[in-house]
This record gives sequence, C-alpha cells and structure tokens, in this order.
Amino acid sequence: MKVSIITATYNDAQNLRRIMYQVAKQDYEDIEYIIVDGASTDETPQVLEEARTLFGEQVRILSEPDQGIYSAINKGLRMASGELVGCCFDEYAHAHVVSRMVETIRKEGTDGVHGDLLYMDGERVVRKWHQGQGKLRFGWMPGHPTFYIRRSIYEKYGYYKEDYKVSADYEFMVRCLKDGSVKLSYLPEVLIRMAYGGTSSSGLSAYLVSLKEGHRALVENGISFAWFTDLCRTVRVLLQFL
Repeated sequence: MKVSIITATYNDAQNLRRIMYQVAKQDYEDIEYIIVDGASTDETPQVLEEARTLFGEQVRILSEPDQGIYSAINKGLRMASGELVGCCFDEYAHAHVVSRMVETIRKEGTDGVHGDLLYMDGERVVRKWHQGQGKLRFGWMPGHPTFYIRRSIYEKYGYYKEDYKVSADYEFMVRCLKDGSVKLSYLPEVLIRMAYGGTSSSGLSAYLVSLKEGHRALVENGISFAWFTDLCRTVRVLLQFL
C-alpha cells in the first residue's frame, strides 16, 4: 500500500526542513512525499533541493502561488497517487507511525486510521488529545494530524473547502464521517507531537474562529441541533488540558 504524505508550506524553510526529516525517518518504504510550496521567497527553494536529494524519486514538489493552506493541501491531494493519504506538519512520535497505520488498516479492513496526539510547547505537554472512538453527535472527532484515509474517500466526498480559514479539515471529516459509512480504525497510542499555536490553536481569537466555522460545518452537513455538538466538542477540548 503506497502512502502519500503531504506537506504544505510558505516562507517557513526551517520548519519545512524539520518536517521533511521527520518523514525521512519513517521506516515504511512505500512512501510518496508531496511538498506544495506557495512560491516562497525565503530559503525554501534551497530546502526543496535538499528534499530532492534526500528522497530522490519518492518526492514530488510543486512551487507556485496558492490561496492559502487548504488550497495548497488540495493541490497535494490532486497530485497524490498513494492508496492512503495524510498530511504532515508536525513531528511523528516514532519511526514506526506510518507502518503501524498501514498494518492496522490492513488488519481491520477499514477506510482510514487515527490515533492520539500531544500538543507541545517545546518539550512541555500542553494538551493531550485522546479521543478514542465515539460519535460525531457528541463532539467526537479524530485529531486531523493523525487522520490518514484512503484516497478513494477524497475522490468520493471531495476535497477541502477553501473558503474556510481554519476548519476545513473539520468540515471534511464531518462530511465523510456523518453517515457512518466511512470506517476508521483507532490506533491507541500517541502518533503525533504537534507544536501548540498552529492554525487553529494559537489563542482565543483563533479558537473562536474555529468554533464559528465548526458550527457552520455542522449546519452545512445537516447535523441537527448543531449547538449541542458544539457544546460537547468544547467540553472535550477543555478536558484535554487536564
């Protein structure tokens, strides 16, 4: 099973270098690494050359202007040829994460996989995302950095909505998980260490935007009593800080 891993970047050369070496450390052999750059003007072109040397024929690179992170991810999705697709913007917990994902999907015959993640401030754990399995109605949702799913699901349900600022990933997961036909495996271990302060976790204002867009995602996808799901989701987030 080929796995396509997508990283979108813009003027963030040092972080891109850190991420691509994380991908290179994975022990799973059949990886296609896709880097989508928004025509960066910093040192990113040099890092992209490093990526070509590091990954050889395994890497596919696109560098051109885009309309933001979800626009870039969608370009990566259209380039992907792997059966399983995920994004990498952070640190894998160990070198066997992708191998464990593929092993779990094969064993359970599911459409995708997710697991636990830690939000990190340097070496300090700020927040623990341990969702397990649950119901969307009660605020459950996989942590997107751990969410790897078959490419056929994107082909069936469509890509990310680019008019969302921070929650297009949540909207996509609501869209494809709401009716229960897409089956996910849960891998009960920490898969990702995520830097706290990303697109949707960088303070109160960002969280409020995320909450507003999350409500919109529920309404657009016909989830009744969306406010109840919003409340349950907020409680789940708060509990992650304990």
